[in-house]
Amino acid sequence: MAQNSKDSLKRTWSELNKAKKEERKQWKEINLEKKLKKQEIKNTQQNNAAEAHELNPKFISTVSIAVPGSILENAQSPELKTYLAGQIARAVCIFQIDEVVVFDDYSDEVNAKKAKFENGNNGHESRQSCVQLGRILQFLECPQYLRKSFFPIHKDLKFCGLLNPLNAPHHLSVKDNFAFREGVVLNTPVKPGKGSIVNVGLLKQVRVDKVLVPGIRCTVKLQPQEPNIKKLKGLIVSPCMPRSETGIYWGYTVRIANSLSKVFSQCPYKDGYDLTIGTSDKGDSVDNFECPKYKHLLIVFGGLHGLEAALESDAVLDADDPKLLFDSYLNTIPQQGSKTIRTEEAILISLSALRPKLNPDTRSKIFHESHINSQEDGVVKSNESIVDIGNVVDMAKFE
Repeated sequence: MAQNSKDSLKRTWSELNKAKKEERKQWKEINLEKKLKKQEIKNTQQNNAAEAHELNPKFISTVSIAVPGSILENAQSPELKTYLAGQIARAVCIFQIDEVVVFDDYSDEVNAKKAKFENGNNGHESRQSCVQLGRILQFLECPQYLRKSFFPIHKDLKFCGLLNPLNAPHHLSVKDNFAFREGVVLNTPVKPGKGSIVNVGLLKQVRVDKVLVPGIRCTVKLQPQEPNIKKLKGLIVSPCMPRSETGIYWGYTVRIANSLSKVFSQCPYKDGYDLTIGTSDKGDSVDNFECPKYKHLLIVFGGLHGLEAALESDAVLDADDPKLLFDSYLNTIPQQGSKTIRTEEAILISLSALRPKLNPDTRSKIFHESHINSQEDGVVKSNESIVDIGNVVDMAKFE
């Protein structure tokens, strides 16, 4: 009986040792798999970073509109002024406008109320209604999770809670999984050899590949991520990159011009606008309009007294007829039933009439909503190719 008990005990220890060996073997395989996966991700990130410095965003034709800031002065209350600006922002987003120029169509008025406007390192005064319209347009364009960083409490934004949201594609929620996101650089100490920390509206912060000035807005492309890490990794890219790579509409920029002439002379594009369209009930019918190819299109809308008043008050322009300023001068609402068309109405109607006629030199890709997925685990995964690192754009700030 004793001998049988010893043989049973030996077999038990033998089985335990065998089981432990199998367990150690499995752990070695799991650890090896993890190391290989980390190495693969590391190699992908290095390759993507190398490719990012070599590629440039593809050029896409742009559409800009110019709107007089004085239209806010025709509103009867602060609430209506805010809602008017919201209507313009909605129209701009719906028709995927790239730039909004708010210009002063009464630039010769000495007693006009002024407000300080700061754009980057340059600061100057502009008509108060222009600054207010520009501020509200920028507030609505900014993703919600960034607004506290760029827009402190201000009287011009007091009634923005009344406005309909833009629901722009780049207004991503924490559950949206997309390769690109807008972010703000945090004032976090940067370790040697490491990039800045950026808040992109996710549960985890993102460490980017460059050291940036805290407080500026930037566009980040998220890289394939390792599991169970404290910070995500990303690359700083040009704001043009999301649309260039995916076709997604990535918002608009806002510029203020102190006169009609500065709408043209301060154009941000190197060769200016190669096609300009003025809108007026005195123009030619839009039904007969054939749009030539363009790289940068500008559509200008008049205020309460039309573009004639803006031309008359401009000390630089010496033309007698606003028609002479544009390549095409169009009546986008022929046979109108009302004596007057409000500017916010004219923007929607004109862009609707012109949309099927536009002939851009280079069109963007068609974006599919399926490219934005909902993430459940908080880990962003991206298999898209990393593209060019562009310049970081500081959001224009109004004070």
